[in-house]
Amino acid sequence: MSETQNLTVVQAVRDGLYTEMREDDDVLVLGQDVGKNGGVFRATEGLFDEFGGDRVVDTPLAESGIVGAAVGMAAMGLKPVPEIQFSGFMYPGFDQIVSHMARFRTRSRGRFNLPMTLRAPYGGGIRAPEHHSESKEAFYAHEAGLKVVIPSTPYDAKGLLAASIRDPDPVIFLEPKLIYRAFRGEVPEEPYTVPIGEAVTRREGGDVAVFTYGAMTRPTLEAAETLAEEGIDCEVVDLRTVSPLDREAIIEAFEATGRAVVVHEAPKTGGLAGEITAIIQEEALLYQEAPVKRVTGFDVPYPLYALEDYYLPTATRIEEGIREAVEF
Repeated sequence: MSETQNLTVVQAVRDGLYTEMREDDDVLVLGQDVGKNGGVFRATEGLFDEFGGDRVVDTPLAESGIVGAAVGMAAMGLKPVPEIQFSGFMYPGFDQIVSHMARFRTRSRGRFNLPMTLRAPYGGGIRAPEHHSESKEAFYAHEAGLKVVIPSTPYDAKGLLAASIRDPDPVIFLEPKLIYRAFRGEVPEEPYTVPIGEAVTRREGGDVAVFTYGAMTRPTLEAAETLAEEGIDCEVVDLRTVSPLDREAIIEAFEATGRAVVVHEAPKTGGLAGEITAIIQEEALLYQEAPVKRVTGFDVPYPLYALEDYYLPTATRIEEGIREAVEF
């Protein structure tokens, strides 16, 4: 049996980077403060000392340059893992992401692929300043040519990161910073991967299917356990990848219950909950017993920290949404 370590999510990210860099000399990391400083959240701590400045590259504060340089590296056969310090800082690099990173294989008619993984801490809940806490995963899920991955456990963080780095095409890897150090989990020391595009059932149940991902997985499970005391049996599905979505897992869970709730911290309008609802309507309408309930962030700019707890879905708000779906 493989030896395991008891790691936090951010430690699992660091271990995933270390493992892939050790196994493959073409893997390198680049970004602001990722080298000697070890990253703002210490996700790259120690990598500069282990692999040197040619493979752990401190860059200027220039997101377009970080992403653009990584695109060029990947086109020439390297496997860069650029880090954007916070996902809210990705917008200056948006042109590189959607115009080049997502389209390079198509533009070159398959002559080039881009094996690159763009990492960014994302999401709210840590009392950060403006531009540090929004959840804009739908931006990137909407762009054909990109995979979008959001882990919720230390095991998945390492395994999904490894799968992303090994993928021949570009991946946006969003790390929920609210759970960076919130809990620990067993993580194998040896290399392994978790398949991109496959959801996992975190809790089995027969009354209602609840779909979520990232930092919202924990309050959703908390709500499910509370409701179990009332006799409401929730199936909780952690999507793990929001592009491509695991359509089969969504349909299977819904057909088994006839009711669905979708939980994410991003705003409701244009969020992934709408796409999941559409999949259910298109593929499993005849199984439906109640309207699909969305429990999400609000359609407002992400608030500063004094109002943050009112914005993010809580276990209580999730419980209320599930009850609505079950009691309809």
